[in-house]
Order: sequence, then structure tokens, then C-alpha cells
Amino acid sequence: MSLITQSDLPDIIDMLGNPAVNEYLFFAPAPVEVYEGFFGPIIENTESAIAAGEWPEQLTVVIRNTKGTYMGMAGLPSVMFLEGNFEVGYQLAEHAWGQGIATQAAQYLTALAFNELNAHKVTADCYASNVGSYKTLEKCGFNREGCQKDYYKVENGFVDRLHYGMTKVDFFAKN
Repeated sequence: MSLITQSDLPDIIDMLGNPAVNEYLFFAPAPVEVYEGFFGPIIENTESAIAAGEWPEQLTVVIRNTKGTYMGMAGLPSVMFLEGNFEVGYQLAEHAWGQGIATQAAQYLTALAFNELNAHKVTADCYASNVGSYKTLEKCGFNREGCQKDYYKVENGFVDRLHYGMTKVDFFAKN
């Protein structure tokens, strides 16, 4: 796992072009220019933060196996205007599913939020139909905090949005 760099962008774009991956992503598929416009500032901020010896504002990591094969990415962006609040998210390449990688990434970033970034709360959300994602959050100790009915438009209608969260008190009580 390493902080995102410009050289990771082709692998990210390739992953987000996979229909199996983007089935559960409201922002995909999208034109390459959209991804470049989104990830470009994150990469620039990451480079600046590294140079300054700080954590990036939109902390994004890329996950590769020991052979260097791209497995996916995960993020821990801060929530705008809510100091101490972060969101955790992850997207894995299809060949990386079912190996516990999302769980390890979410656990690592959650621990980083509470141990290094002085987080008060870490949240996440996912499609209710994305069983793998919400099971990952539950394995990591997140609590289901809510459901927005018919939130995401999908090919066959609508899917609920599930909300998960963990406070600093929750985290340290479990660790």
C-alpha cells in the first residue's frame, strides 16, 4: 500500500472502466477526463504533503501485491467543514475481490484516522446491494447508522444507500 502517484492513474482508470467494478460506484463509468480531473488535484496535494512531511487532505492509497500488480485503491478524505470527521472508501480490481484486501485497507485507514489524524468519527456508505462492501465495514467494526431508501438509480430501478460509522470511543473500545 502506498500513497497515490501520477503513475497509478492508468491502473485506476482501467479498474473503473470494468462494468463489474463500477456496478456499485455512482461516479463510474465516466470519461477518462473526469477521472483525470478528479484524481489530478489529489495527486498534486499528495505530492505537496509528502514534500512538507504532512498527511494529504484527501489521503488516497494504491494497493499492489508483492509482484506489483494493481489490486485497488482506498481513501480517507476529511469531511469538508467537519474537523475530525473522515470518510473511508475502497475500490478493488475484480481480480482482487474476496481476498480480504478491502478489509485490511479499511482497518488500516481507520486506525490511521484515529491514531494519527485525531479523528473523532469515520464514516462510510455503500449500495445496499453491495454485500461485500457492507460486510467489510461490519468486519472492521463499523456500525450501521442508517439507510436512505431508493437512493441510487441502477439499471433495474433503485437501490438503498447504507450508512456506517465509528467514533473514536467505538474504535478504542474494540482495540
